[in-house]
Parts: sequence; structure tokens; C-alpha cells
Amino acid sequence: MNDFILIVEDEPKLAKLLTNYLLQAGFEAQCLENGLNVLPLVHERMPALILLDLMLPGRNGVDICKDIRAFSTVPIIMVTARVEEIDRLLGLELGADDYICKPFSPREVVARVKAVLRRTAGQEPLSTATPLLQLDEGRLLATIRGCQLELTVVEFKLLEFLSANPGRIFGRNQLMDHIYPDQRIVSDRTIDSHIKNLRKKIAGVSPDTDIIHSVYGVGYKYDVALADTKPSA
Repeated sequence: MNDFILIVEDEPKLAKLLTNYLLQAGFEAQCLENGLNVLPLVHERMPALILLDLMLPGRNGVDICKDIRAFSTVPIIMVTARVEEIDRLLGLELGADDYICKPFSPREVVARVKAVLRRTAGQEPLSTATPLLQLDEGRLLATIRGCQLELTVVEFKLLEFLSANPGRIFGRNQLMDHIYPDQRIVSDRTIDSHIKNLRKKIAGVSPDTDIIHSVYGVGYKYDVALADTKPSA
């Protein structure tokens, strides 16, 4: 039985308190304080439940919840100090299973965790749907929703690098440094051309999937939160 609870909370004292109470209740608990570290851990080891703070460094809880819901139905309890009704509704509409507002009693959190786990018992934590993106570095093979992409080596490296850092914005120079480690001289517009071709190939196999987004005046990012929108030009 999976009893692993992931706590995503950037207040050290609160995170330690929640961890101790969950351990006393018989759960295994681990805490992360930076939102950028959540998805890699969830992919590596699927928790039984996630306690997800709304306001986090790196990435906020809203974006993290959207990304997780793209591939998993793991129970998520949103934790927030923002008690406005719009925030509560937003968290639940994103696919969260419950919410709890600060300040709270740690005993109440443990009770909420147990209640959500009872309610969701028997559900398959991982979606049976085809994963959105799969990469095989050894074979330079990439698939979108199960459809193979015919990518060049540079296009594969771009997709691999961006998808490994979801939500993070990279400038053209940063992407060039990663794609061309030999410091060859290329125009910064070369990245624009590669991104354009990559988007075109993704749209060719999955027209409604847009996972690479341009941020005007800054660069590009990988974001599955908008994966089902039409690709932008």
C-alpha cells in the first residue's frame, strides 16, 4: 500500500510540523519547498497524495496542479493563505480534490488527508491515457500522444531541454549554449527557426497540442498547462 505523502511547502517550520504529524499518523512524508522540483519527483515516485501550497518559489501551485493533471489523478489538497472564494474555486476547478486554508491545525490536515485517501481509494493514480510526451534519448526518438516525431538532432535536444524544465523561460542565448556546447558562431535567430520547425512537426501529428510557447522579448518555455490549445504562429 502506498502511504507516501508529498508536502510542497516553502515555510520550513510549517513543513517540518506537517511532516512530523504525518509520520506519527503512520505515513511516509517528504517535503519540497521549490515548485520547480515537484514534477521530477512525482514522475520518479508517484505519491499517494500531494499537499500543495498555492504560493511557492519557482512555480506556483496552480501551474503545478495543471501539469500533474495532464498525466495523473493523484489526490491533491491545495493549501493556501489566500482565502478569497475565487482562489478556493480555482483550486478545485483545476482538479484538486480538496483545499485547506492557513492557519490550520496539523491534526486537521492529517484528518483531511485520511478523508481524501478514503474517498479516492481504488482509483488508479496514473492515467491510462497515452502520455503527452515521451523521449528516448538513446534513440533520439520523440512521440506526442503516441505519434512519432521526425526530429533532427538539434530539434530533439531543444525539446528534451525545454521539457526537462517545465514552465521555465529560456532566452535564445541560453538555448544556443545548450544546443551548441562547442561555442560555434550561429545567429540567435537560428533558435527561432528550430523552434518554428519543432512546433510545425508537433502540430503535424497533433494539431491541437501546443507545448512550446514564446514569451515576447524573453524567449521560450515548455508548458503542458496549455497543451490543448491551438498552436500559435
